Amino acid sequence: MGDQDKQLRIGINALYLIPGGVGGTEIYLRSLVAALADIDSRNQYVVYTNRETGTSLRPDAPNFSISVQPVRASVRPWRILWEQFAMPLVVRRDRLDVLLCPGFTMPLATGCPAVVVFHDLQHKRHPQHFRWFELPFWVFFLWASARRSTRLIAVSEATRSDLLLYYKVDDRNVDVVPHGVEGRFLEISRSRAQGETSPFLLCVSTLRAHKNLDRLIRAFADFRKVRPEFRLVIAGMRGQQSKDLERLTSKLGLDEAVKLTGWIPREELYSLFRDAHAFIYPSSFEGFGMPVLEALASGIPTACSEIPPIREFVGRSALYFDPSDIDSIGKAMERIVSDQDLRGKLSAEGPARASQFSWNTTARQTLAVLETAAGQRRRSSS
Repeated sequence: MGDQDKQLRIGINALYLIPGGVGGTEIYLRSLVAALADIDSRNQYVVYTNRETGTSLRPDAPNFSISVQPVRASVRPWRILWEQFAMPLVVRRDRLDVLLCPGFTMPLATGCPAVVVFHDLQHKRHPQHFRWFELPFWVFFLWASARRSTRLIAVSEATRSDLLLYYKVDDRNVDVVPHGVEGRFLEISRSRAQGETSPFLLCVSTLRAHKNLDRLIRAFADFRKVRPEFRLVIAGMRGQQSKDLERLTSKLGLDEAVKLTGWIPREELYSLFRDAHAFIYPSSFEGFGMPVLEALASGIPTACSEIPPIREFVGRSALYFDPSDIDSIGKAMERIVSDQDLRGKLSAEGPARASQFSWNTTARQTLAVLETAAGQRRRSSS
């Protein structure tokens, strides 16, 4: 019997999840778990959650079970202690063949092979964006997880390059598995083709410094002097930059023109994608850039930062700008709302490009990495 023919007991470490509190990594985890249930009925899965998440991650599949641990992720020191000292005992009790850790860290003393997903290495690229008392934990635990894991998953080639640069890991043990996109966004592209849009620009982003939203708002202030009918909607989890952005919006006299929604339900987000006139994404650093992929799938004419992780999957399906240049952002805004030929081209090319990415593909590639990791342990012990 080959390695991939053996039924595995696979654990998924979801202790980090705070519903509505961890941004895009929540969408990643929920989408991945649902897709694994869709493509794999053979292996057995145990999803380890916390008190905030409870059983909400369990898909409707008989080979998935939930193990709720008596810990709250919102109390980060307690969650870290539990992950490091209690989870290894739980993993051994449940006789796992491999543990998937989708949120950067793993129990360092786990008794089975582990696969850790790295969404980015922002703590190495931009340590100034972390609070001084949090940064040492990020530095140590992510380094230790990268060194202790059996295999690593990077969500983009850019993130893989950072893993090799900063952690000197064996490049043969790092797999690139891109994000997928929900089919619902491709459905939105078909409904957009039949209807009218509203005069607002949409940006989906957590309110954090590396998302470059201050430059976006400043560029929008100049843009609106010429196009006063437009509003800017920034939808995403409130972060450390929230108050600064609110003050900037007021200072520029944009209180009625700029809306910071905070974390919103998916149905409300779908409505924004369906109605937006254009999508704009000014981030200065990304590991992948899931909102851009969702915008392409929705058929929204999209302008985004020209940075390597985004260019990787966008190709020629969006209008690029220099995220460090307010004037470049403003010119992109004007063109993405006014150039009808460009808008038509991007509306057609976006869904075609995004359709190459699906969560089922992500799940199949992730499962292949898990099977490889489990096989590496069996071969090394034989």
